[in-house]
Amino acid sequence: MEGNSTSSTDFIFMGLFSTEETSGLVFATISVIFITALVANGIMIFLIHTDTHLHTPMYFLLSHLSFIDMMYISTIVPKMLIDYLLGQRTISFVGCTAQHFLYLTLVGAEFFLLGLMAYDRYVAICNPLRYPVLMSRRICWIIIVGSWFGGSLDGFLLTPITMSFPFCSSREINHFFCEAPAVLKLACADTALYETVMYVCCVLMLLIPFSVVISSYARILATVYHMSSVEGRKKAFATCSSHMTVVTLFYGAAIYTYMVPHSYHSPSQDKIFSVFYTILTPMLNPLIYSMRNKDVTGALRRALGRLKSSHQVSGNF
Repeated sequence: MEGNSTSSTDFIFMGLFSTEETSGLVFATISVIFITALVANGIMIFLIHTDTHLHTPMYFLLSHLSFIDMMYISTIVPKMLIDYLLGQRTISFVGCTAQHFLYLTLVGAEFFLLGLMAYDRYVAICNPLRYPVLMSRRICWIIIVGSWFGGSLDGFLLTPITMSFPFCSSREINHFFCEAPAVLKLACADTALYETVMYVCCVLMLLIPFSVVISSYARILATVYHMSSVEGRKKAFATCSSHMTVVTLFYGAAIYTYMVPHSYHSPSQDKIFSVFYTILTPMLNPLIYSMRNKDVTGALRRALGRLKSSHQVSGNF
């Protein structure tokens, strides 16, 4: 039935649900991750905007990271889950173009934002006296606008070129969404020059922000190492290590996909690495960056307390 209703311009996803034995488990796992990501990021945004204790530059940036993560995972996962339930695997040319553009824009914005958030932590720990000046409200907005501009530029630059190539008769994308490397494999034209341009873009969008993250946390760890408080040193090391784990997964998986030559990895490996930075990271970010933070847990307790007291007041009436 799928073949009869498929347009000649439609693409067909090979997807993650390739084997009947594991497809149900994979579907359930991704569904749980998706719901957790939406709820956790939604709670973060709500707490940061309603609790005055969280009206600081760090949490302002975190609220935008949570918003990007919610948008980011929603461009890929809902369609994948619905297609599984309906027994479909197709996506229209327009749908693929839109997904490709949104994905590039959002992931690009997150690449830049994570790098600049590491700079925020560096200033807070290594230059605390200058923090109000170096991370003013104006600077925070420049960081947000700059991140979105960088991501949008990537989307507007690469999407039209990627989708303008002539595609061969086989329109099966060996992936679970319209990611550039997988789509380009279907092109009937020489894509060598474009892949070089894309590689340069990846250097700018991946290696530079990742270098900022590494250098910022290296300076932070050096400062923390010389702290007189043993407890403070342990806490800072634990926080930095958890942050670095998530960031390394995010940047590392993307670097592997876009910068390692295709001859060194298979389509199945591409899918696995893509899962790390498209599905897992949006769930892990709020849990690692915020939910383990005492300020956030305190804000959550205050919000639950207000909710409980409001129910008691309404019950008295």
